[in-house]
Amino acid sequence: MPRPPDPTARAAELRALLRYHDHRYHVLDAPEVSDARYDALKRELIDLEAAHPQLVTPDSPTQRVGAAPATQFAPVTHRQPMFSLDNAMSEDELDAWVARVERALGRPATGFACEPKIDGLAVSLTYEQGRLVLGATRGDGAVGEDITANLRTVGAIPLALLGDDLPEVMEVRGEVYMPLAAFEELNRAQAEAGERLFVNPRNAAAGAVRQKDPAITAARRLSIWVYQIGFQQGGPSFMSHGESLAWLREAGFPVNPWSRHGDDPAAVLAHVAHAEAARHDLGYQTDGVVVKVDSLAEQRELGFTARSPRWAIAYKYPPEEETTRLLAIEVNVGRTGAVTPYAVLEPVFVGGATITNATLHNQDEVARKDLRVGDTVVIRRAGEVIPEVVGPVPSRRTGAEQVWRMPENCPFCGSPIARKPGEAVARCTGGFACPSRLREYLAHFAGRGGMDIEGLGYKTIDMLLRAGLIADPADLFSLTKEHLISRERWAEVSVGNLLAAIDAARDRPLARLLTALGIPLVGSTVARLLARRFPRLDALLAAAEEDLSAIEGIGPEIARSVRAWAEDPDNRRLVAKLESAGVRLSDHPEEGVDRAVLAGVTLVITGTLAGFSREQAQAAVEDRGGKVAGSVSKKTTAVVLGESPGSKAEKARELGVALLDEAAFIRLLAEGPGFLPGTGSGGP
Repeated sequence: MPRPPDPTARAAELRALLRYHDHRYHVLDAPEVSDARYDALKRELIDLEAAHPQLVTPDSPTQRVGAAPATQFAPVTHRQPMFSLDNAMSEDELDAWVARVERALGRPATGFACEPKIDGLAVSLTYEQGRLVLGATRGDGAVGEDITANLRTVGAIPLALLGDDLPEVMEVRGEVYMPLAAFEELNRAQAEAGERLFVNPRNAAAGAVRQKDPAITAARRLSIWVYQIGFQQGGPSFMSHGESLAWLREAGFPVNPWSRHGDDPAAVLAHVAHAEAARHDLGYQTDGVVVKVDSLAEQRELGFTARSPRWAIAYKYPPEEETTRLLAIEVNVGRTGAVTPYAVLEPVFVGGATITNATLHNQDEVARKDLRVGDTVVIRRAGEVIPEVVGPVPSRRTGAEQVWRMPENCPFCGSPIARKPGEAVARCTGGFACPSRLREYLAHFAGRGGMDIEGLGYKTIDMLLRAGLIADPADLFSLTKEHLISRERWAEVSVGNLLAAIDAARDRPLARLLTALGIPLVGSTVARLLARRFPRLDALLAAAEEDLSAIEGIGPEIARSVRAWAEDPDNRRLVAKLESAGVRLSDHPEEGVDRAVLAGVTLVITGTLAGFSREQAQAAVEDRGGKVAGSVSKKTTAVVLGESPGSKAEKARELGVALLDEAAFIRLLAEGPGFLPGTGSGGP
């Protein structure tokens, strides 16, 4: 019998996977796994942490809502967190949620609100004296991105509200989406122009609202359904969620006409069944029904967990399935050299899109499912970006089907394909001589999470590779106007913009460079930990494995990976070449900062600070050796209170944890914790 995985190692692996997929979904708008697969990973981590509470970390994806905001838009701290919702995947799970609500209230809820779960992009809209002043993405739930200029182009969003009794300040939440007719028209235009087609309306909408040019957003024909009032100061008061939706409709907001009230759980289930049957008649994508306790007093009584409201749940429709023929199994080589098989399918329409390809993950998965070329296969898709091959239909086999085997040589470069013992993934051994691996690596290097080189997408990378202008990331920094100006579709402005973006990338923080370099197991969070401990790349590459493992948050597996990468001669040559090209390989230390002044200090920050964004405040603490946690406990050193603090302030008072205003927080950054109560130097 195989030994069960070590809980600590598995939890770390799951956290890394979920952070990666959060980033792909929320920031890059380019998810790689289905919602069902993501939910399965998250549930496994939730169950693991429930069984082993000591494994819960403040930065675990189970304690957060989404992914960190991208950097091309200004950060916006939400007045109240934009929580995500727990999911119910069956009627039994929906019944279990109702039972939890009744236990928590000590009685049945007085009613429920049911709304379609729109497959779009969650946004918040802030109005002052009835006029739109701010629009933001959800981001990580606490901090989003300022996309006001883009949202003002969405015709369904009122710029000024109707009525007289308007709140002084009001924040409204909604879901921006692209109607199916607009999506089909957009893809038709993309095809006629020879451009890449969008996978689904959700991706098209998410990309549209995050354009730097609002004119592009305006051309995409987006719309919105609003579903909740978040923060409100002044104006009317409401007894129920349904009342608030009715007021929003009268004030000029589009409220989904399929929103319904259910007196009891039986009425909720009836509406869920009706909505699921009618989902393809709506003209927009929906992947479930959101069920909320209708009474606002009962919502307040039920409250929140660390990541979601207890008074709401998202019932997810079962994935849709169709059958089609598996025409071939081919492979792709990614940036790490991983060789991934994928299915080439007879086109089939499922889950609102025509599917022609589907990932097969690795050769063991192909063998486990016993997939054979020529099989009739079941394809499942429920609005996800990447469809899944569920398995074959053996009864439809004719005997002509062929068993697939991983090719011995890479189809892109001819190098041997090898698989190390104990690894699920086979890899091309050709290094960056493999054009497929180099292409993916360059795209990763230039991406938003890495060096953020605007305009350096796949199409430009392909042109540079075909022209023989680049052979590794360092070559990007040697490009000149003469290299580009004569190329098809490249003129003075486009060339100037690309070269300016490349030049700006020379001065990225070290953590961004570490992420861009694609060191296995080193994502953005690990990169920041490494850069804080080793602010010079040469020092990091010279660090012993035990020194790396000693960094809190860096385990032995990551330390081994960094060490192995550092010892590879090709990687050393790349670093030297980047340095010669003028790329900054160290962080500029902030003058006068004692990087150990907050060693051993754990802070919780709540509310809006005048002089810091949430991200800036956290960075200031971490740069001085401290930690920022998401919840208050007896181990918390102090809670920093900004404007409109939440329930964390009350929790701190209950536990006797020190409370700091912004002035005291600034003093703490400069002097350390000596002046705090209980540290031996008296009060502030």
